[in-house]
Amino acid sequence: MTSPSGTASPAYRSRSAPRVRFTDLTAAEWLKLWSLRSTCWVLGVCAVVVTGINANSARSNADRLAGQPVSPPYPPPGGVDRPFLFDPLATAFTEPAWQILMAVAGAVGAAVLSGEYATGLVRTTFAAVPDRRSLLAAKTLVVTVALLGFGAVVSGASFGLTQALLRDHGGLSLTDPGALRAVVGSALLAPLCGLVGMATAAVVRHAAGSAVGTAGLLLLVPALFRGDTYRWVAEIGNSMPFSAWEALVQNPERDHGVAKYPVGVAEAWLVYGAWSVAAVVLAVVVTDRRDV
Repeated sequence: MTSPSGTASPAYRSRSAPRVRFTDLTAAEWLKLWSLRSTCWVLGVCAVVVTGINANSARSNADRLAGQPVSPPYPPPGGVDRPFLFDPLATAFTEPAWQILMAVAGAVGAAVLSGEYATGLVRTTFAAVPDRRSLLAAKTLVVTVALLGFGAVVSGASFGLTQALLRDHGGLSLTDPGALRAVVGSALLAPLCGLVGMATAAVVRHAAGSAVGTAGLLLLVPALFRGDTYRWVAEIGNSMPFSAWEALVQNPERDHGVAKYPVGVAEAWLVYGAWSVAAVVLAVVVTDRRDV
């Protein structure tokens, strides 16, 4: 019998598992996300509902103004000759429609983690990929790319369709002030909410609890911090993603009134970035340090 040498035998090396590449992790997570029929159905129905609500708002304004002389729907800057009729940019980004998008995007992001915890698949996943940080990085990339594409489609379709319906009543184009910013800000809202949902799922680890917690954090909490009576209350509200989105979709050509503690455009983009980074860091840290 020969004694074992200092190096592993070829047979042993052939049985050793190769290191998992990040591209392999990303491909696997992408397949996990889209292999569920519910993902396509939920995002598809949400896209139709959000676009439909906005289109209905535009159609209602177009019908109301039918037969009237063609003119801008709002007074020019400094002009007070005509009463305010409606804001064509607001018809593309109505609050109820985009609140639905926020809830759905957050639920999809939460399902990326909560689904594995609910079924017990997470144990197999962590056994196959012990490097949890790389795994969470792959999940983050997949959620961001998928929901960014979804948000871009919904945002672009809502803006294009509503402004086409309002073409005879002051419909806007992307070159008009505030239009491109509103489209981009609305498109980025979907991946932001998805990352918040993923972070919530990392903490809660329950499918229903993660979806409800995400919706509460994104929609209920901002509603609790409205008003200008106390500065600290207003500042908390201003730091929420929904308030940042409202600032990004405002029409700069319309006088919205001067709020006591307004949200600036630069502050809104900062809120977007801060929430996205904080959500990713929280998801990675919690998943990496807690046992399954």
